[in-house]
Amino acid sequence: MMRQFLRCGAALAAIAAATPPLGAQEAQPSAPGGAELADIIVTATRRETDLQRTPIAVTAVGEALIQQSSPRDIGDLSVFVPNFSAARITGFNAASFAMRGVGQNNIIVYFEPSVAVLVDDFVMPSVQTQLLDTFDVAQVEVLRGPQGTLFGKNTTGGAVVVRTKRPDLSDNSLQLELRAGDFGTVQARAAANAVLARDTLAVRLVAGYDSSEGYMRNGACYGPVVAFVPSKFAGASGCGAGERAGGEDILFARAKLLWAPVASFSAQLQVELIRDASESPVTVNDTPPGDASFLFNLLGVGATPGNRKPWEVGGTTKRNGPLIAVGRGHRIDVDGAYLAMDLATDAGTFTSVSGFRRQRSRLGSTYPGTVPVAPDGEMLSLFDANRDDDRETWQQELRFASSFGGAVELVAGGFHQQDDVDFCVSQLLGFLDLASGPLPFGSWNNTPYLLCNAQKARSTAIFAELTWKATDRLTLTAGGRYTWERKTWRGRQQAFAQELKGGFDPTFGWQNLARPLDASVYRFPANVIELDDRAEEPTWRVSLGFEANPDLFFYGTYSRGFKAGAFNDQSGGFAPFGTDLAAFAEAAQATRPEIANSFEAGVKWTTLDRRARLNVTGFFVEYSDMQRQIVVPIEVNGQPNQVTRFFNAASAEVKGVEAEATVVPLEGLSIRGVLGFQDGKYKEFKTPIPAGYDLATAPLDRAPRWQWSINGAWDVSIASGIRLLLAGGVNYTARNLFTQSINDPAENTFLNARTLVDASVTLAGDDDRWFVRGVGRNLTNKVYNVASQTVGGLWTFSLYGPPRYFGVEAGVRLGRRR
Repeated sequence: MMRQFLRCGAALAAIAAATPPLGAQEAQPSAPGGAELADIIVTATRRETDLQRTPIAVTAVGEALIQQSSPRDIGDLSVFVPNFSAARITGFNAASFAMRGVGQNNIIVYFEPSVAVLVDDFVMPSVQTQLLDTFDVAQVEVLRGPQGTLFGKNTTGGAVVVRTKRPDLSDNSLQLELRAGDFGTVQARAAANAVLARDTLAVRLVAGYDSSEGYMRNGACYGPVVAFVPSKFAGASGCGAGERAGGEDILFARAKLLWAPVASFSAQLQVELIRDASESPVTVNDTPPGDASFLFNLLGVGATPGNRKPWEVGGTTKRNGPLIAVGRGHRIDVDGAYLAMDLATDAGTFTSVSGFRRQRSRLGSTYPGTVPVAPDGEMLSLFDANRDDDRETWQQELRFASSFGGAVELVAGGFHQQDDVDFCVSQLLGFLDLASGPLPFGSWNNTPYLLCNAQKARSTAIFAELTWKATDRLTLTAGGRYTWERKTWRGRQQAFAQELKGGFDPTFGWQNLARPLDASVYRFPANVIELDDRAEEPTWRVSLGFEANPDLFFYGTYSRGFKAGAFNDQSGGFAPFGTDLAAFAEAAQATRPEIANSFEAGVKWTTLDRRARLNVTGFFVEYSDMQRQIVVPIEVNGQPNQVTRFFNAASAEVKGVEAEATVVPLEGLSIRGVLGFQDGKYKEFKTPIPAGYDLATAPLDRAPRWQWSINGAWDVSIASGIRLLLAGGVNYTARNLFTQSINDPAENTFLNARTLVDASVTLAGDDDRWFVRGVGRNLTNKVYNVASQTVGGLWTFSLYGPPRYFGVEAGVRLGRRR
């Protein structure tokens, strides 16, 4: 009955409208029978400004739109933002965000993201925790283009700026939400606000828990297994049991204490906790069938034959040991403490943002998506690995925003971030037992191969931006930033436990280590090299804004940004340099900074008596010294393998158009459209490693040519005190390159084009104190991948987005106004 109700409701919503309502900050009634668009306030210039008079390409997604669209995380908000693409890193629950032709498609722990994520002004250093939950978020601002002046660490693609709700000094309230749906999904959310001293002291407590069985099934088939050397796995065949896998188990909590003893000063202390014990993401073996250039096809462990859906043929060993914990999932613990203070004076506001964040990641994975089993029941880890890291991040920012009241205003300040990472990966390479035979001291299937390194990174900057109101209509903004980057990296080549002390000690094995990080370069310094990288970069922005009339605003902006150089946590993989530490040090050098020079011009127009809004931006970006990920083929024990390296290998240019339209034709009816077009191409792409084809002929990775969405909602009163909201949306993302091969364009991996349809039906009280909602996602049951990678000469594996989902949500808000 419930499923039939949800299906009917979702179908009605899809017919009646097209996405979630625009929210109180975007649409509000103005007169009986009509409605008008309200002003949207953004902080993209580090002061509150009207979106329609801000000379920057920025999209604001407010609280009401977030609530009604019911996103799984901030990645789902990409459908509301032109040229903002959200995917996953292959094999991980990590963000792969991209804007204007640049993005991230790897899990390298030292790699600087092209798209930064800031939460309450703290820069999130790890893509592993950028897919934030949206509960109790006040607003998300997506700034497109280089952010080289005002926002934290520099980026070449853009920034996602998240602001969570502050404690309310006048409101005691309790908000509860429950969600349940397909794949055993159960979610609970709670937020409590308590006034401890009237208008002076308040606390806000937020907590949530997510649980699911996962939408993937462990059903991959294999065999008959072919072994080039004698092996007990030879001839084995079968399929996984088909149980659900990849489920969630996440607890998060946040506590905020706000103290405002006087009107001119406030201090907010925030404490954060995340305990993520989700199962490992389940990959699908997508090796092209019959292609003899892939070793896994020759070994009989390629892709599952037949026409089963990808969701049904995932593969995971769920194996625990040796030094592998796939069965324990992807465990991530985060503890953070942050202090934000504001002091208002006659001259302006002084702001201090301090923070400390500790992250512990234990990421056990089965990468190939295929799990052979021997007749005696032993499981073969073709390529299982644990990527474990301990990360500590400190940040301090001081800034001043003037309120002189004249023609000139100023924002200035300084920023410092310290980010320390200790990293180890432990790998079981069981496929080598089939291809070349066991090691002299054990099988590859039961002998971990260890790669460890560590980094201490420091980023310091000073910045200033001046705004001059030349006339009542014409405004000029000019700003600059100067950044000092320093990174110290320590690493050694991949080694067996017996080699950690230097030489070979047969009495010391992996059994002497309790976890991969016990092999840290700090604990075993033998054969560890130390490299230092420093860089200084100026960045700047110049904007011109012209208000033709109160409803029409034109602007043009030139900005320069950079992404800091980076070391590669895979440097030293498969020990290709033997005992030649000098050659190892040469190959492990950090990349140089990547530079972006961006030009954009746009118009922001409000018309039809404030019932319609249209914002259009055209842009052109030149990238130089691009940091490209190159998968380099190598041999291990005479068999093909690969190592990932990074080079400043390319330059490129991207041009495009971004458009956002919002219309409120009738009271209660809202329609929103978003269009993104980008045309990117390499000007050159050369690496010091010979390539098998001209790399510059490939498209830019993570740069879909077209993206669009049409969303709408109809909010109508159906009874005294009760509203019915029908909402739905369609969004499209074009095919785009995910990873590029160095020697064969056939090994390039793509994210296929996809059109997704979502809808919801909501009953709610007029006072917003309660709601019940039916949600349908991916109503057409579209099959689409969200990550895909070829391991050169071995196999291809992918992650897939969830199939059709139906769920029900309910919420209540209790409280009174003091």
